[in-house]
Amino acid sequence: MPYPSPHSPDAAEPMVRLRDLSVTFTGGRKPVRAVSGVSLDVQRGEVVALIGESGSGKSVTLRTVLRLHNERRAVVGGEVRVAGRDVLAMPQGELADFRGKVAAMVFQEPLLALDPVYSVGAQIIESIRRHDGGSHAAALQRALSLFERVRIPSAEHRLKAYPHEMSGGMRQRAMIALALACQPQLLLADEPTTALDATVQIQILLLLRELQRELGLSVIFVTHDIGAAVEVADRIAVMYAGRIVEEGTARELIRSPRHPYTIGLLKSRAHGALARGKRLETIRGAPPDLSALPPGCAFAERCSLATDACRAAQPAVVELSPSHRARCIHTDAAAAIAPMLVA
Repeated sequence: MPYPSPHSPDAAEPMVRLRDLSVTFTGGRKPVRAVSGVSLDVQRGEVVALIGESGSGKSVTLRTVLRLHNERRAVVGGEVRVAGRDVLAMPQGELADFRGKVAAMVFQEPLLALDPVYSVGAQIIESIRRHDGGSHAAALQRALSLFERVRIPSAEHRLKAYPHEMSGGMRQRAMIALALACQPQLLLADEPTTALDATVQIQILLLLRELQRELGLSVIFVTHDIGAAVEVADRIAVMYAGRIVEEGTARELIRSPRHPYTIGLLKSRAHGALARGKRLETIRGAPPDLSALPPGCAFAERCSLATDACRAAQPAVVELSPSHRARCIHTDAAAAIAPMLVA
């Protein structure tokens, strides 16, 4: 059963529409089902965060929106629509125009995403001229304006710098400028603050949120840090073992989580109710092998609420409110322990 959309069928088509999305990698000894039956809508001008541990399927889902996987080794099923266009059916020429102009990505490590043999400015200018045409001088002026918008100091000088000549935070700002160069409608941010120190992380998060509001962008923000998700997102979707297990507004997931995995993520970080000197709680065990998923709930072996029914079959989605739902048969039991998380 696909994860249901939080929006009525007669609503205007969202910026991003995923339906029963599955991604299976076939390059190894066993097929790896990295994404299973994911359905999600992102409205125009909305920020949705995908959170979960490493290997939960967040980045795979994000890259599928741009069709970045090696198509000889990745089998993609379901539906991916962006701005009303069927991404999975696009020919290569149309896909090249789509990337950058309609949807753009901020990658986790810009040092690897940026070309080391060209200056950052040259890469932004090339992108602008590829999609929008115009003269080199006009593209240079636009690149300079973008650097100033993302608050890179000495912008004119930094345009001539190579990626290795910039700090981590500066490279990430340049990566954001590159993603915004062709005025996309959708921004995909793949853990853009993971490699940065705490102070720079906050700066980048605030910058992304400010630019999103200023430009009216739709954003999918991938992170393993639920605190970062709360800072930038309107809605949060929690992923585990390739499925969305809980989805709701940021306020709902923080104040009334209803899936044991979401509760575990919240308990594993410092919060106001944590007494000084008390150890953080952890989620026991490790994520399951995606090449041999169990028939029931993939979280059952790590869950303190699990019963035989959890292990027997995939749990159905429980509607908790028009905007809040969880894939768990123990949402009431989860509700009993969730209030302990809030000071």
